[in-house]
Amino acid sequence: MPIVGVLAFQGDVREHKKAVESGGDTATEVRTAADLASVDALIIPGGESTTIGKLASRLGLLDPLRNRIGEGMPTYGTCAGMIFLAAALTDGDQPLLGALDIVVRRNAFGRQNDSFEADLEVAGLDRPFHAVFIRAPWVAKVGEDVEVLAAVDGHPVMVRQGNIMASSFHPELTNDGRLHRMLIDLI
Repeated sequence: MPIVGVLAFQGDVREHKKAVESGGDTATEVRTAADLASVDALIIPGGESTTIGKLASRLGLLDPLRNRIGEGMPTYGTCAGMIFLAAALTDGDQPLLGALDIVVRRNAFGRQNDSFEADLEVAGLDRPFHAVFIRAPWVAKVGEDVEVLAAVDGHPVMVRQGNIMASSFHPELTNDGRLHRMLIDLI
């Protein structure tokens, strides 16, 4: 049975683990290079993208993350995880993995009080996905090999490039495990 790791620096770690386990799969927390080496897929949860990047850098995980993702490990970044996976930002400077050929605008939909929920048409799903957006980013620019899976008002909010998926929203805050299943199906 495949093991899905959840990068466990901060954010919705428990919620992602619960989402994976509710589908009958195994989830574990990833904090070290050894933890990373033991998983078949990885979720990078929401939280504070700057903090996630700085901790990954301080703990020596930037290169191991880049290497595993570059070797084809299925990876799914949500909200701050999308930012951390990106090649560049429209604003600010922080450690990024550069694994996903997108440019991201942080907090693009506004502040905390501008958070919202929406039913999205997501490519590959048979019915809409109820998405929860909290201080959410959007993709300002997609690379040539990046497929847009969902958008809000013309702004990409879910993308895929090969073995990497990313969304601006938080699927772990719903009872809908279809996006976690999409990740597991990439293994």
